[in-house]
Amino acid sequence: MPGDFELHDRLSADTISLGSSSLCEIRLMNDSTWPWVLLVPAVTGIREIYQMSADQQHQLLRESSALSQAMMDVFGGDKMNVAALGNMVPQLHLHHIVRFEGDPAWPGPVWGKQAPVPYTDLGLEQVRKQLGPVLEQLKAGV
Repeated sequence: MPGDFELHDRLSADTISLGSSSLCEIRLMNDSTWPWVLLVPAVTGIREIYQMSADQQHQLLRESSALSQAMMDVFGGDKMNVAALGNMVPQLHLHHIVRFEGDPAWPGPVWGKQAPVPYTDLGLEQVRKQLGPVLEQLKAGV
């Protein structure tokens, strides 16, 4: 990661590091209700995808697509939600949330529906193991 890149304090507080790719910090939202991973491009001073170079944009799409497919394969969801809102945290980050019909927020958005349910040590270990192959793929450059 570039030497001047710093993860936003809110992202640091709300997520758990799963490592990094050639472009992004890979972070697990500390809410075990949903399989929920963030890609945070390690590009200083950007808020929007269009502010990235064309190569960075293409790499982000490759990483996002690989992560989305792997998460759906692993967790067997009904829908993959991918979003870059940035209303609360201005630093560019993409949410990848596996949704299930009948989950606590279905069919609405997950934000603000309920208090987060933090991962237990065992739950975190299980998710790391389940996501291991895609994390290795992302770290290798997709």
